[in-house]
Amino acid sequence: MDTESAINMQPIGIIHSCFREKFGIPRQPGLSAEARGTLELFPPYNDINSVKELDAFSHIWILFIFHGSEPGKWRPMVRPPRLGGNTRVGVFASRSCFRPNPIGMSAVELERISKEKATVFLHLKGIDFLDKTPVIDIKPYVPYSDRIKTATDGYADFPPPDKLTVSFSDQAKKTCETIEKDRLPFLQKLITEVLGNDPRPGYYSSQNAENEFGMTLYDLNIRWQVTGDEAIVESIE
Repeated sequence: MDTESAINMQPIGIIHSCFREKFGIPRQPGLSAEARGTLELFPPYNDINSVKELDAFSHIWILFIFHGSEPGKWRPMVRPPRLGGNTRVGVFASRSCFRPNPIGMSAVELERISKEKATVFLHLKGIDFLDKTPVIDIKPYVPYSDRIKTATDGYADFPPPDKLTVSFSDQAKKTCETIEKDRLPFLQKLITEVLGNDPRPGYYSSQNAENEFGMTLYDLNIRWQVTGDEAIVESIE
């Protein structure tokens, strides 16, 4: 094989995610257990036989393309949010989207597989995908091999703690309860998980000034403000 030749890959499917914009997406999979999405397989990969026995695995690896980042904008050094957004490390010592080849990988929970007419869907939880993310491969997560007990964690040696406590205004809580009854029974928990992880850029963490923010989950506009270590959801529209 000529290693200098271009490698052409075609997406096998696309992600339909609760995250419609980059702001608010958890920085790793599994940080928000209620973050849900579906993977729609494209023809000819939407043959139900292509996922036969996959539902026996609780988790799967998704290899995908960082489509929300400008192509060709890779950086040799990046600033991981885990280090406060100021310390630089090599791009290959990070999971940054600013890579020579914008390929990402996430281990997510596989809830179920469904077939609707001619289309196969994988229903996922604990995702960190932007809506319309192209998928290039799926592999089962195999605990005895993928979970390496002697692995060391570098600068990510423990799970990030919740950085913000989350509360809801009376108006936001009432709206949330209505939506939960109608179509999204896990909405309040999802919002709490996402905001508890503090989606703001790392450099905000050292600021004590009151800040107002907005993010989109599904088709909902979530407006919230931060005072000290508390995020207050003001409205859901």
